[in-house]
Amino acid sequence: MRYFSRLKSTANNFGMAFLLVDQVFKVEQGREIVKPISFTLEKLQRIAIAGETGSGKSTLLKMIAGLLQPDGGQIIFEGEQVKGPQEKLLPGHPAIAYLSQHFELRNNYRIEELLEMVNKLPEELANNIYSICQIEHLLKRRTDELSGGEKQRIALARLLTTSPQLLLLDEPFSNLDRVHKQTIKSVIEDIGNKMNITCIMVSHDAADTLSWAEQIMIMQDGVVVQQGKPQQLYYSPNSEYVAALLGDYNLIDSSIYPSFKKLLGDESVGRRALLRPEQFMLNNKGSNSVEGLVEQIQFYGTHYLVKVRVDDCIVNVRTNSYIKNNGEPVWLSLA
Repeated sequence: MRYFSRLKSTANNFGMAFLLVDQVFKVEQGREIVKPISFTLEKLQRIAIAGETGSGKSTLLKMIAGLLQPDGGQIIFEGEQVKGPQEKLLPGHPAIAYLSQHFELRNNYRIEELLEMVNKLPEELANNIYSICQIEHLLKRRTDELSGGEKQRIALARLLTTSPQLLLLDEPFSNLDRVHKQTIKSVIEDIGNKMNITCIMVSHDAADTLSWAEQIMIMQDGVVVQQGKPQQLYYSPNSEYVAALLGDYNLIDSSIYPSFKKLLGDESVGRRALLRPEQFMLNNKGSNSVEGLVEQIQFYGTHYLVKVRVDDCIVNVRTNSYIKNNGEPVWLSLA
């Protein structure tokens, strides 16, 4: 995925990309809620767009789907422009499916009836989709007999029976408990692997996309503030905003807390470091370690989170095993 900020059209420079978003922006009530954004998506590439509520990510996704009219720029899908609702009578693109976070199912219908209304596939292929979406056991139920996670999988199956080539997922994990979240993650994984459908996913919690995405775009106030591979963004965030979206972190200023100069080096003086809890280790006293006191120990099943006070700075440390108690001294080093 490539990003650029030239104001002139760049469509010709990218040949026949599967999807080209070229300087697209959106204005509402005199304010640019999405500032000019450009990127390309290749077939079967996995891109996640993350950001806090109001960052513009869902608006961008709706413009890609053809459901919202851009105020400038263009969206090219397989060589053809995606037209917005001001350019065509029925908004949307037949080969692009969009799953809204506010999806609805008709009341008092059997699931199999709802699916048959839109299904364009032979029975065998349709049944394969129902299997991938893990809804085979739900077909005889009515819509008012389903949980939120089950309804979401039904809505997803309805979209897939229209044979889309590009699937846009808007906050697919919102309002789901842990069990249903893991189920929908498995379904989304299978959609790409077994059906060869390209996906773009939007989430306000970027941590939900780390294990799935090949590239992550982080949006803030309508702008892409950082993009790259998940590992790059997780361990090298360019701001506290990006760091917070991806998980727990420590913000350390060695000019305020001089003990950390020993760990971070002379070049860290006057600068702030963003470090993940697992980037620290608890060990015995050594030349490359600093002393602290255990403030609190929290058990999370798969790991412990230990809060250590060093120079009046609280450092969160993630570790798999721990035998110290509150108030005991401990030595910190970098993993």
